[in-house]
Amino acid sequence: MKRKLISLLALAMSVSLSAQENVNPNPVEGNGNHRIILQAWCWSFNTIRENIKTIADAGFTTVQTPPAQHCITQAKGDKGGGNQLFGHGRWYYHYQPTDWKIGNYQVGTREELIALCEEAKKYGIEVIVDVLPNHTAIDDTRVEDALDEAVGGHENLYHAAGYDEIRDYNDRLQCTTGQMGGLPDVNTENPDFQYYYMQYVNDLIACGVRGFRYDTAKHIGLPSDPRDPKSKQNDFWLVAMGMKPVKGLMLTKPEEGLFIYGEVLQDKNVKEEEYGNYFDLTASSYGHVLRNILQAQNWGADNFDNWCHKVDPAHLVTWVESHDTYCNAHESAGIPKDRIRQAWAFLTARKYGQPLFYSRPNGSSPENVWGNNIVGVRGDDEFFHPEVAAVNKFRKDMLAEPESISLNEDKSIIAVNRGRKGAVLVNITDKAITTSLETTLPSGRYIDKVHGVEFRVRRGVIQGTLMPRSSYVLYRRR
Repeated sequence: MKRKLISLLALAMSVSLSAQENVNPNPVEGNGNHRIILQAWCWSFNTIRENIKTIADAGFTTVQTPPAQHCITQAKGDKGGGNQLFGHGRWYYHYQPTDWKIGNYQVGTREELIALCEEAKKYGIEVIVDVLPNHTAIDDTRVEDALDEAVGGHENLYHAAGYDEIRDYNDRLQCTTGQMGGLPDVNTENPDFQYYYMQYVNDLIACGVRGFRYDTAKHIGLPSDPRDPKSKQNDFWLVAMGMKPVKGLMLTKPEEGLFIYGEVLQDKNVKEEEYGNYFDLTASSYGHVLRNILQAQNWGADNFDNWCHKVDPAHLVTWVESHDTYCNAHESAGIPKDRIRQAWAFLTARKYGQPLFYSRPNGSSPENVWGNNIVGVRGDDEFFHPEVAAVNKFRKDMLAEPESISLNEDKSIIAVNRGRKGAVLVNITDKAITTSLETTLPSGRYIDKVHGVEFRVRRGVIQGTLMPRSSYVLYRRR
């Protein structure tokens, strides 16, 4: 009877956790999404600070920094300390933690992070940091003594299967407790680790950080997932979202709140809706749709009007490309930047989704993906291109307006209409096109905000000529 009672209590605890109410900290007003994110990929804290005014002038509301925790400085075949994105040094070194304390040689110090946050606040920009509690460096001998001591010894840092490579990403036990790409899987359910990690998160918040991107979030278990033998319960997200203390420590919640989203890459057996109860999610499949359309130079090539996600689009972070699609298999690196820019114009003109602009390396091209190949410097100029800045401003101005989308006859041109106040037209082809398509704009003459091109609207139809690979931002005259 005693054994049965204990079993029933464990079941009740499991049900209670899995039935947790939606605790997502990101409120979204009915008007639509205002946030526009610049991923300052591989920029240092100082570089971001020096460019904050340019970022603000380009219409971004949020800047995402690289991971800030201690990380490796060398790997097999590279003796260390190099500042190249790929070569003598690697961009992914800061994705291999050795300790959860602020500061690494690639992005900067705690003091530099504070200076960045102070400068960003002057311009109304929120700073969010990429965080990654899921794993340590591939070479786990690089883990620092302080971390090992904090969790009660090195053996307690990892899951029971933490060194077993994931073979089936749709097996939830493997996916959430196994090693991914050689990265040993941290026992995120260990209260000692949770306490140590939350001190790091709270220190970031004390520096002025106001949000986080959780890297490899789908590899951290949910309450409903199977448990690792070394874990009593899958409660990491309850602790990380501030719904539960760990050893008396709670997540700091600033008065202005926190913006938190997780990298939950979509697949057959990913619990998108349950993850969505805790934070906003990445719309990775929608990015794939947009890249298909770009490659085909036709909006009919894929289902652009379906967000390809179970979660409300107001709680999705959207992109045309990510650093993974650019760097890992160079899936998106071969798409010219001006074509990426046109898909950005479409994505950002829409009412919902929280668009993220990935800053490609400075000097990069489809033929030279790493460009100048230096860690810490600013990316290329695309993030403040006039077309990018214009559509970013358009998004803010049209926040409360309804959305409708129209295409021309051959689906080469798309228009995102925002009520009767504005529209963005996009040509993703390599040729100039004179065309007409439906619009909700009132009849009249419109001058595009970027190129000064004239369009005319008569009886719900807009007419004009669009140059190759170009976008046009139109406002109704007051």
